[in-house]
Amino acid sequence: MSFLKSFPPPGSADGLRQQQSDTEAVLNGKGLGTGTLYIAESRLSWLDGSGLGFSLEYPTISLHAVSRDLNAYPREHLYVMVNAQFEEESKESVADEEEDDSDDDVEPIAEFRFVPNDKSALEAMFTAMCECQALHPDPEDEDSDDYDGEEYDVEAHEQGQGDIPTFYTYEEGLSHLTAEGQATLERLEGMLSQSVSSQYNMAGVRTEDSIRDYEDRSVRYAIEGLAPWPSG
Repeated sequence: MSFLKSFPPPGSADGLRQQQSDTEAVLNGKGLGTGTLYIAESRLSWLDGSGLGFSLEYPTISLHAVSRDLNAYPREHLYVMVNAQFEEESKESVADEEEDDSDDDVEPIAEFRFVPNDKSALEAMFTAMCECQALHPDPEDEDSDDYDGEEYDVEAHEQGQGDIPTFYTYEEGLSHLTAEGQATLERLEGMLSQSVSSQYNMAGVRTEDSIRDYEDRSVRYAIEGLAPWPSG
């Protein structure tokens, strides 16, 4: 396959964690031959006996696991799912290319299976993969964590400093309700006595946490001036 390249195997400088010889590589059901799997901190690589192989970058790896289901595959192996395309473009028909154009938003997926001759090495291979994958966290997950722990500085806002948050916390919201907001809150509280039982007594199950979440949500909606449910 055209994506197989010649390159030096990863070493200590690349943070090599596990080197497994006599390992067959299979891509989307097609055998690539038997070679050596290198699990390094920088990348995951496989090279055959002639020095041809490929490398996978950890950010592209969406899943890895030890597969022992012999109904799914005849031998136990390390399964790796990659968000990338490795098939030869020259083998694709024009019709397939046109179909791909209509699915530009669909992310390509490739399935690799690394089958060691010594299946007892699978646990060590999996552990090394986990350790190396942890060194390459998903940037999107890091961005979402940036919002944790943010607080609204009431004093700074009163002095005309700082940004106004999207919504107040429960305690801050009650102290900052306008007359209109207070009226809306009172109206919502009146509705709660009629609607909560029907919302959270389905199938005879009632949870206090669900009711509390509903009440807190109603307070936030009142502060924002929004309706707590879609209008009819």
